[in-house]
Amino acid sequence: MEEIKLSVLVRDGKSSKKQLSALRAERRVPGIIYGGDQPPLQVSLSEKDLQAARKRGGANAILHLETGQAVETVVVKALQRHPVNDRLVHADFQRISMSQKIEAKVPLRIVGEAPGVKTSGGILQYQLRELSIKALPKDIPQSLDVDISSLEIGMHIEVKDLKVPAGIEIVDPADHRVVSVTTIKVVVEEVAAVAAPAEGEAAAAEPEVASTKGKKDEEGKLIKETAPAAGAEKGKAPAKAEKKEAAKPAEKAAPAKK
Repeated sequence: MEEIKLSVLVRDGKSSKKQLSALRAERRVPGIIYGGDQPPLQVSLSEKDLQAARKRGGANAILHLETGQAVETVVVKALQRHPVNDRLVHADFQRISMSQKIEAKVPLRIVGEAPGVKTSGGILQYQLRELSIKALPKDIPQSLDVDISSLEIGMHIEVKDLKVPAGIEIVDPADHRVVSVTTIKVVVEEVAAVAAPAEGEAAAAEPEVASTKGKKDEEGKLIKETAPAAGAEKGKAPAKAEKKEAAKPAEKAAPAKK
């Protein structure tokens, strides 16, 4: 693993939001160094330099951060980015010892072409895109190759099939699938199985007879409306709800003439 030197500035105490915004306006990334037997250290560094170091050495690059008074040997543990412009807004650095193994996630790189895909019309499915390992910092590779040149339809590669350099311990389960070659039919069936509701859920999904709408009475309470009975014509009230017109009183007969 490549080792890269970067210059950082130490920040005094916890910075305010205004100070952090000012740093980012100057294209500097606020960060923290922690771990080991030393207290956390607040720093800032050039966003451009950090991006270049990541591009040059990969996600697991060993960084030597020069503060002017000491050199901190670290790896990037976490990066925070702005949700809109994707710029770096904060970096977490973990102190490491070059003589002690650490855990890291290494990207998996597919090499070769599977005959099951090239000649039989199969589909290559990814189950694992990075491998969890444990090794000395200098032994952590930028990536690990996964050779798929022998995969036919129905075949797959598991973690135990991967070839890793000496000195690297694999943390992921040995039977964890990495890639597999399958047919379109199998993929469609798997998607349908995931989309289909479980037994007992179908009834719960049916709409209830009674429904509430957005009408309210004078006091502002929601009025519960019940759907009309089956067979009732749209726009007509049920027979029970109809009111008969009251009969008019009979007219009095005119008095007979004498």
